[in-house]
Amino acid sequence: MNRILVTGAGGQIGSDLVARLRLRHGSDAVVATDIRPAAADASGPYERLDVVDAERLGQIVGDYGVGVVYHLASLLSARGEQTPNLAWDVNMLGLKHVLDLACGRPLRVFWPSSIAVFGPRTPRPCAPQHTILDPTTIYGVTKVSGELLCRYYAERCGVDVRSLRYPGIISYTAPPGGGTTDYAVDIFHAALRERRFTCFLRADTRLPMMYMPDALRATLALMEAPADRLTVRTSYNVAAFSFTAGELAEAIRRRLPGFTCDFAPDYHQAIADSWPERTDDAEARADWGWRPEWTLETMVDDMLAQLAPAHAPH
Repeated sequence: MNRILVTGAGGQIGSDLVARLRLRHGSDAVVATDIRPAAADASGPYERLDVVDAERLGQIVGDYGVGVVYHLASLLSARGEQTPNLAWDVNMLGLKHVLDLACGRPLRVFWPSSIAVFGPRTPRPCAPQHTILDPTTIYGVTKVSGELLCRYYAERCGVDVRSLRYPGIISYTAPPGGGTTDYAVDIFHAALRERRFTCFLRADTRLPMMYMPDALRATLALMEAPADRLTVRTSYNVAAFSFTAGELAEAIRRRLPGFTCDFAPDYHQAIADSWPERTDDAEARADWGWRPEWTLETMVDDMLAQLAPAHAPH
């Protein structure tokens, strides 16, 4: 049986993706890995893994008979700026180790890129699929380098590697992982807990965003698409909705009267200012039928409903 391997399984996307894959394929079919120890309630196979360790990665792939890898282990934008050397090692060496393994066996690979590949010279109102990539963070540099590495291995070794340029991801399950768009998760917890929030971006900062259910749908749809339909072997733009920090705060305020939000831009602001307000995902729509289902309003309703029990008075 070809099992599915998920690296970075304890992260924001990984924790939700593992649950979705186990629901679809069975708990035993999905091997979760992370650099951290397994949670006490782990529902299936789990291995502790530092993706920089190529030998250990290869051992797990071989021992479990892995046929599909979702390689999610990564250091995100804000944390990457604090530890750039570590970000390079984790983000680049980990990806190369996975691609090297895929060269020698029939291994389908998913690897996430990001809107962090864009930069000041990218068209800011809406970034096309094919455009200038001039990131200003080490995270973005590793994502551009990773996109090119994926295309190289696809063309030179025939590796079936697929990728999405994720926008900011909003989720009610895993805690934020150190990204510039993480304010859009923290704000919900603060709103329910204490009815106030201080945002590290300006109120007029507009960024592309996506609710986790749509992110999972996009990921699985791309991985299930026929290979001969795919025209992009770097990474597909994928979009859902865009909003400003002020618009999100106002949407929450309409549902939680008395909620207040202050704006105190810090070092995250320069990162956000280098990213586009929207992305054009026409290729994803044409090649494998991508369509988002969630809007800003439906996302806010669901986030508050899902998080409210955890913040209810005891």
